[in-house]
Amino acid sequence: MANKIKIIYISLSGNTKYFIERLSEHIEATNDIVVESLNVKDLKGTTFSVTEPFVSFLPSYLNGGNGIHTGDKEVLTTRLGDFIASNDNFKFCYGIIGSGNRNFGSQFCLSAKQYTERFDFPLIDIFEIRGTQSDVKRIANLIIRRQEEFLK
Repeated sequence: MANKIKIIYISLSGNTKYFIERLSEHIEATNDIVVESLNVKDLKGTTFSVTEPFVSFLPSYLNGGNGIHTGDKEVLTTRLGDFIASNDNFKFCYGIIGSGNRNFGSQFCLSAKQYTERFDFPLIDIFEIRGTQSDVKRIANLIIRRQEEFLK
């Protein structure tokens, strides 16, 4: 088992950051693993090469359409996509977790689903808004398992 998990995410309203904080605390308290996280919002558009495996978190902020028949456009979170695309960083990403609001129907977590197609890595899981403690436990286990598989 790896002794470190790297999380690269974007949080604008604070919901995803809050989830990452709870997730990190849970992983560190229940496993011999240190969690390092980076909110790409703080990079203000700059990028760098990632040289170790990471998991990504992406909330959905979309504009226009219904996400299926009449299109959609990712807004506000494109810095994460730019970061993952830069320097071939996507090669080190072993999956993405999406968040959103179920009130948005078919657009719920749609951005994360689109990233799986764009970058060819798996959608590990999804959760709503700030997530529940059950979400934290489930997603922690999935991340640990996915990272182990990626490192094989």
